[in-house]
Order: sequence, then C-alpha cells, then structure tokens
Amino acid sequence: MDLELSEEQEAVRRLARDFTAREVTPHAADWDRAESVDRSIVKRLGSVGFLGLTIEERYGGSGGDHLAYCLVTEELGRGDSSVRGIVSVSLGLVAKTLAAWGDERQKRRWLPVLASGEAVGCFALTEPGTGSDAGNLTTRAVRDGDAYVINGSKMFITNGTWADVVLLFARTGEAPGHRGISAFLIPADTPGLTRRAIHGKLGLRGQATAELVLQDVRVPASALMGPAGKGFSVAMSALAKGRMSVAAGCVGIAQAALDAAVGHAAGREQFGKPIAGHQLVQELISDIAVDVDAARLLTWRVADLIDRGRDFATAASQAKLFASEAAVRAAGNALQVFGGYGYIDEYPVGKLLRDARVMTLYEGTSQIQKLIIGRALTGVSAF
Repeated sequence: MDLELSEEQEAVRRLARDFTAREVTPHAADWDRAESVDRSIVKRLGSVGFLGLTIEERYGGSGGDHLAYCLVTEELGRGDSSVRGIVSVSLGLVAKTLAAWGDERQKRRWLPVLASGEAVGCFALTEPGTGSDAGNLTTRAVRDGDAYVINGSKMFITNGTWADVVLLFARTGEAPGHRGISAFLIPADTPGLTRRAIHGKLGLRGQATAELVLQDVRVPASALMGPAGKGFSVAMSALAKGRMSVAAGCVGIAQAALDAAVGHAAGREQFGKPIAGHQLVQELISDIAVDVDAARLLTWRVADLIDRGRDFATAASQAKLFASEAAVRAAGNALQVFGGYGYIDEYPVGKLLRDARVMTLYEGTSQIQKLIIGRALTGVSAF
C-alpha cells in the first residue's frame, strides 16, 4: 500500500477540510444544543460531490475511490459526527448497497437523487428487540399477489425522520434466522409507515434518529432489492463497508481531540508555565497522537483492500473496533487536558466524548467486532 496520497486525493481532503471549516464546525455546538442539524446541509453536501463518492458518474455519482471517501468522512467527523452520519448512512449504507445489489430500474430511480442530496436514505435493520442479533428480526413482509404487506418496527434509525427512501429488512419466509430475511427499497411516504424522532440522546444529538413503525405497508414486489431470502447478506455487506466509514469518522473525532488538547495546552498556564510543558500533560497528548495515527492507518488499509478487490471484512472490523475505542480514549484524554473547562459546552471536548461513545455501539458493538475477528482467526464461531 502506498501511503502517499495522490494529487486527486489531496484535493478531495482539502475540499472536505475547507467545507467542514466553513459549513459545519461553526454550527456544531448550536446544532448539538438544538438537537437538530440544519437540513439544508444535505443539499450542500450533495453539491460538492460528497454524497456521490464511489458511485458511478452514469448514475449521478462523483466517482472516486474508497480512500477519498474515508478522507471526507474523517474531515466531517472532525467537525461534527452528526453531519458525518448523514453521509455514512445515505451514501455508505444505502446508495453503495443499492449500487451493488439493486436492479437497473432501482439504480436509475434512486442513485441520482441520493448523490445530489435531493433525497436522503436510511438503513432500517435494528429493531426494539434485535440489535446485535439482527438475524432474528421480527418485521414481516407477507406476499400478497404482486405486492408485499409489511408490519413491524425499527429503532435507532439514523436519518429516519429525514429519509425519502428506506432500505428496510424484513422476514419474508418461514426459514429460521437470517435465511428468511429480504431487503426492500421503500419510499418513506408510503402509507402506513410512520416515524417518531428520538430525542435526549447522550451524543450525536444533532442527528435525525428515529423509530419507524410499519402498519400494513403495501409495496410492489419490485421493491424487493436483491434475491428474496438474501437480505441478511445484503445487510452484512453494507455493514462491512459501513464499519470503514465509522472508523474514518472516529479518526476525525480523535484528530479534533488532539487539535483541541494541543491548542489548550499551549495557551493555559499553571505553576508558572504553559501546561504543555508538564510531562503528564505531554503523556496525555502523545497517547492521543498515537491513537490517531494507528486508527487512521487501519482505516486506510480497509479502503485499500476494497479498491483492490480484496477481502476486507475482518480488516473493517479491526479498524472499527480500534478506531471507536481510540476515539473514546482520545476525547477522554483531551477532556483531562482541559480540566474543568472541558466539562462545559463552551469548549468542544465534552461533545467529542459524547459523540465518540456511541461509536463503540452502532454498526456492531466492540464485543461483536471481537467475535467477528476471533472467528476469522480461529475458524470457530463463538456466537
């Protein structure tokens, strides 16, 4: 792997850094307090091509490789993880999965509007009773002539109240576990589909998170994405790439923690000199720096494997596991550098810590990542 970024990748990173500094960072604290990101950010993300990365130009995408995608999600995560989540889900989990599994009609209908920001997608897998145990989901889609009738509920769905299209997973057969699950693309305004915003979250407070309830939602059989009964494979392939995106966002959080800690340590004086001159403060900062670089390299490795067509699932779990835990450590260490000032929201590190904490939970908890890695190494399932 060549660790030197190409001119095109450097340009993408500069664009993402400038966009974040102008459009995201100045508003992050206000969005956090209001528990709502300004929805107009979606169109702006689309206008600069961030919502079409890795999607073919013939479908309205902006092309590019997966490392460029990581560079963008890192910079957005550095500014506000709630904004990073919009891209990670609408592009990373929905549009990329549609590009891989959808038929030509589905691609032409949805990919151009998702890439431009005219539409937003959400990924509806998690249910109130099934988080890590996604193979036992209970939402059911029953065939009725040339349609399916869907009943059930989904929980903690990012972009849920904003979405125009839902990539939804439901049980279509009598086969137990994951073998009976299928994937559907459903317009969010379909009768019977209701959405309730979830407020009061610890972190990612600006992100539109929702509960979805489906009561006799009728969709044509053409809404099925991929073969019937293969929905679990669709979901797992989406999450494998999604873990790279989460890892990149965690690198952004850790980098923001490092930037904040270094800046504060240089300006804050105690015992007659800047606290940057105290050894134990330097230890905190050096620990953050090592975590940032290690997490970034693990994430870039995943992007490199994907772009070379190599198996990447285990590497994605390793990157997601390390980067999410590293982001929590980095934000915690930065808060320690800030002392009491870190505990009030006038300063950024408290938000970084709150946003980092959920990264160890969604798209596969740290414990699930360890099971995936352990199974890959030993060939023995521990589930």
